[in-house]
Amino acid sequence: MVAIALALKLSLQVAVAACLLDLGLALPLAYLMARRVFPGRELLDSLLTLPMVLPPTVLGYYLLVVLGRHGVLGGWLYQHFGVQLLFTLKAAVIAAAIVVFPLIFKPLRQAYAAIDPALEEQAQTLGLTALQVWWRVSLPLARPGLISACLLAGARAMGEFGATLMVAGNLPGKTQTLSLAIYEAVQAGEDDAARQMVLLALCMALALMLGAAWWWRRSPRSGGYV
Repeated sequence: MVAIALALKLSLQVAVAACLLDLGLALPLAYLMARRVFPGRELLDSLLTLPMVLPPTVLGYYLLVVLGRHGVLGGWLYQHFGVQLLFTLKAAVIAAAIVVFPLIFKPLRQAYAAIDPALEEQAQTLGLTALQVWWRVSLPLARPGLISACLLAGARAMGEFGATLMVAGNLPGKTQTLSLAIYEAVQAGEDDAARQMVLLALCMALALMLGAAWWWRRSPRSGGYV
């Protein structure tokens, strides 16, 4: 039970950190994509959505290339700061963040697009800056879609397996999340432990999905993403 609790704790840490990291990128990018038309916008949208359709092992391979000691980012960090990313919890967070980014970005873009631009224009006539309009008008109106997307992304991040295994490994107590612990238990023939963890993962994912649906339905602006 201690090992299961530790794997669950690591899964929660990875999911929360990945969602927070994605939010920092998705909030401005989704607004830009919803409100601005510029050359290459659809290409950028496709690139940002690509992790949704690529196999996790492909993402894991590219992350190995980038985050390794001889990679563009990993090599620079190791050479200048002695930071090793591969086979750490940081690598698990990065892998999960990339995999679930489209699950936050796409719904958030749709939530922004559903806002009547006239509301933002009226706020600007009252003397608000563009940043104030986004913070006080656009973001609150997009909140139901944002929360729903974060819950769904959190559920997916907790179940991330392929990319995480490639870049973070399966180190008990360090990088072994719940999905990796299930895999190890099955491989070792520990059926009872595997069943307990599968049931736990199922219940948590179901709770998050129901929470996402509830958040969306309670909004009067719910236009049909969930």
